[in-house]
Formats: sequence, C-alpha cells, structure tokens
Amino acid sequence: MSTLQVVTYNIHKGHLGRHGVTVIALREALRKIGGDIVFLQEVQGVSHRHTARYADWPRMPQHEYLAADEWIDFAYGRNAVYPDGHHGNGILSRFPVVNWHNLDISQSGLEQRGLLHCEIRAPDWPTSLHCVNLHLGLLGGWRKRQMALLYTYLEQHVPFEAPLIVAGDFNDWSQRSSPRLRGRFDLMEAFEVMTGKPARSFPARLPLLRLDRIYVRGFRVEAVDIHPGPRGGGLSDHAALSATLTRILCT
Repeated sequence: MSTLQVVTYNIHKGHLGRHGVTVIALREALRKIGGDIVFLQEVQGVSHRHTARYADWPRMPQHEYLAADEWIDFAYGRNAVYPDGHHGNGILSRFPVVNWHNLDISQSGLEQRGLLHCEIRAPDWPTSLHCVNLHLGLLGGWRKRQMALLYTYLEQHVPFEAPLIVAGDFNDWSQRSSPRLRGRFDLMEAFEVMTGKPARSFPARLPLLRLDRIYVRGFRVEAVDIHPGPRGGGLSDHAALSATLTRILCT
C-alpha cells in the first residue's frame, strides 16, 4: 500500500446550536469522505447532559461510535474534563494502532488542549507511520508555547526518518506554523503544496479563516479537498479537510 487518504475535522462535540445532535449525520458524512486515517478534534467522550436530553444521543464515546464498522482501530486523548463529562482529540484508523500517547498542552484553565500521538502499522511499510493530532489555543501566546511543546515532543518521540503526519485545528489565522514546521522537521502543509496557502476552513458556512492543517513528511501530496458539509454547514462550525498522499520510499 503506497496511497493514503487523510482527513482532519473539528466536529464540535457532535452538537451544533439549533441543529442539535449532529454526530449521527457526522458519521455518515465521514463515511462519504472516506479516509484511511481520520484526525478528529472536540470529540465528546462522555456527556451526561446530552445523554439525558436526547434519545438519539449515542450511548458510547463518539470516537467509538464514529469508527464502528468502518475503521478497525482508534485512540482517544481526553483533554477537557468537567462534571458533565469530557472531550478531547481522536484518531480513527483503517490499520492497527500499535502505540499511542496523549500529552496535556493546556496553557490555561480556561482551555484544556491536548496532543494525541499514534504509531500506526500500515501494510507492507518497513516502519510505523507517526500521526500527531492537536488542537491549539485561541490566544497567540498560548499557541506559541504549545508549538514549542510540539517541537520538543517530535524531537524526543518521532525518528526524523519516519513518515509523519501532523494535523488538526491549529487556530493559526496568522499562518505562522508552516515555516517553523518546514524548517525544523521537513513538514509540508498539504494545501500549501497544492494551492499555495492553507485551506479556508472556518466558519463552515462561509469559510474565511485558515485554521485547520494537514502537515506531512515522507509523502507526495496528490490531491486535497474541503468538505463544508450539507448546504455549506450544519454539522460543525469547521469544514473537514482531506488529502490524498503517496508514500515516498527511500532507496
């Protein structure tokens, strides 16, 4: 296997204002998009309030509900914990997750954020694929410190020769992440490769801000796409992004 499709999506906990429960429609939307590996942010692990309020609210963690019968493995990093439940980042995979770790990168009690790292064993690949899913803070100072934590983590836990995907909600409307990741870790942003700029992904109804990213190393980017959802929104406040990648094998 040399071709891989990757998706990143901030799913807003499967609930969106007047639209109510969206996680059921999100599951169908993700199946239509496809994706061998799916990076999800704001995944609801538990919500006692929504479980009591909505008859159709899934009675299992959202990452398990979304993965069921489609992705064989998954990992969930619990970041925000509160009396009503918890949410965080999740990775769904069509291939075995052989190891995973969640790192707390919160910079304030107002925002609990995390970095979820998975090692995935793809068929016929000589080494594991490293996938890092993260959701950065809203303030520039927080993001700067969180990016520093990402740099340290990658240096300590991901071999430089290993294939690597770093994706998620960077909240980086100033577009400062790419030069640092490119120069330090040889990571290229998929939409920048194909279109010259990161994708406009927020708000989903009329995307203006370039918040979500798919950074890759060890791959050639073949195609990218933006998936805003039905009628330009209604499932989440973010659009989903996808990239089709071809593994570059060293000789």
